[in-house]
Amino acid sequence: MKQSSFVLKTTADGSDTLFSADMTESYHSVNGAAQESRHVFIEAGLHQITKRSIKIFEVGFGTGLNALITWADARKNNIQIDYDAIEAFPVSKDVIKSLNYKDLEPTLPSEAFLQLHEIQWNDRAILEQNRFSLLKLQGDFTSIDIGENYDLVYFDAFSPDKQPEMWEEDLFRKLYDAMNENGILVTYCAKGEVRRRMQRAGFLVERIPGPPGKREMLRATKSSSYQIVHPY
Repeated sequence: MKQSSFVLKTTADGSDTLFSADMTESYHSVNGAAQESRHVFIEAGLHQITKRSIKIFEVGFGTGLNALITWADARKNNIQIDYDAIEAFPVSKDVIKSLNYKDLEPTLPSEAFLQLHEIQWNDRAILEQNRFSLLKLQGDFTSIDIGENYDLVYFDAFSPDKQPEMWEEDLFRKLYDAMNENGILVTYCAKGEVRRRMQRAGFLVERIPGPPGKREMLRATKSSSYQIVHPY
């Protein structure tokens, strides 16, 4: 289904999000878009990786908010990030320009957010030397081959109720196979069936506190020492 109709909304922390009329769901939490991104993907994900050079894969590039905040965090903590992201239905430039993300990360240049969207699809771009590169893949995650050796996965698809095909067990297995040992996958979702599918795919999964407005989220780790006993 092509994403084409959006309503701009301001969330509780002042940062914008988009409401997709096609999916009848917002891209981010109405309790705080930037706050959710920092909690789920940065604090629960990126800050758990001890390496100084990190390879990230994002399922659902969307507005580019997660990428923007990750770039700022890489600069703040003096780490290098190669960021790959897949998106089946890119948001138009006109809609992107309506979002108030330009000054969201004051440590980055004011044009940084638009840079994320101006680079070509399917061609890696170095946005900051020795700090942040981005490869945007335009395609359907359910059918496309992805790279390997990822340290961290941001799983940010629309919810299982709205986009169930993105949450199947075989897709979690595809991510598991593409990740390094001790790699981490984080998602805002905390559904029991999603957790069980991750476990059956091989992950060690934990429920951890969610962002404001959401009690829990899931964090999954690829560990060769983990063996499934009762994934229920």
